[in-house]
Amino acid sequence: MLTSTSRPQVHGIFDSSTWTVTYIVYEAVGSACAIIDSVLDYDPKSGRTSHASADQVIAFVRENKLQVEWILETHAHADHLSAAPYLKAQLGGKTAIGDHITEVQKVFKKIFNLESTFKQDGSQFDHLIKEDEAIRVGNLVGRALYVPGHTPACMAYQFGDAVFTGDTLFMPDVGTARCDFPGGDAKTMYASTRKLLSLPSETRLFMCHDYPPNNRPVNFESTVAEQRAKNIHVHDGITEAEFVEMRIKRDATLEMPTLILPAVQINVRAGELPPVESNGVSYIKIPLNQF
Repeated sequence: MLTSTSRPQVHGIFDSSTWTVTYIVYEAVGSACAIIDSVLDYDPKSGRTSHASADQVIAFVRENKLQVEWILETHAHADHLSAAPYLKAQLGGKTAIGDHITEVQKVFKKIFNLESTFKQDGSQFDHLIKEDEAIRVGNLVGRALYVPGHTPACMAYQFGDAVFTGDTLFMPDVGTARCDFPGGDAKTMYASTRKLLSLPSETRLFMCHDYPPNNRPVNFESTVAEQRAKNIHVHDGITEAEFVEMRIKRDATLEMPTLILPAVQINVRAGELPPVESNGVSYIKIPLNQF
């Protein structure tokens, strides 16, 4: 018999501007919850931030009388900015990311020549999560699954029969995420996909993005069985060598994400904006000829 802790409630909020899904995972109305992969709205033309996406999260949490215990990041995203500080200010909870974020911080501090006071120890987050660490959300006890490949710091989070895959897997007709960012590696990604696809076949998999082809409706929930049968990049029978060859060739054709420059600079800071300068304004850097 499935219980609320073995089959938790999952509510996904899709952000059409960034193709990102923010999740709230919880046991029942009135229980504790965790928020996964939040979105801070950002207009690249004006440089203005806003909170329409995050306010949808806040509304759902309050309507269902949930208590936020964790605001989790699967990794330092390159395609959207995190709203973690705003959500924490409104709802409480602790921010957390995989402990390999320190590797990402070291790389991007150099690329962006960040201020000398920028720390590379992950201390911008309330907690750094280790591989296989337990994550308690009220009566729910989750587990962190280390799934590098897209970045060296990617985590998936499992609560009962629900796994939040980050960018390791997409819907079966989309495949997997790119591996050509700093620290990414296609061979490592293949191993991470097999880790997820070795879970029980009925395990629910929740993607952190959807990029629907052929005008299909947005969808961000799958199962291990469906992925093993139909994922265009890693279905059963695809070898590591075949995947690596495909991933390298495909990645070479992809443009950089629209928001990579602001997103990475914000997300390695746990969603905080860069320190304001002498005129009271915070700035994003654009390194020339680096990407």
